[in-house]
Amino acid sequence: MEALILDLLEWLTTRERSYEEVMEAWRTSCPKLPVWEDANDRGLVTRNEINGRCIVGVSPSGRALLDRRRTLPQ
Repeated sequence: MEALILDLLEWLTTRERSYEEVMEAWRTSCPKLPVWEDANDRGLVTRNEINGRCIVGVSPSGRALLDRRRTLPQ
């Protein structure tokens, strides 16, 4: 699951994403793959209203997680 959460965070860093776009791509009804729900519960993503749209981004905690991943030897 951790790898999928990191994939979500990486995906969010590539450009501004609306909440609707994130839900279309990442929401699931599978109880064994709650990627969005886990990332949200862990405080790794943010939701902000910008120009009347709900925009999803990576929180400081999410960025720290990505930074730690990037500095680990492969």
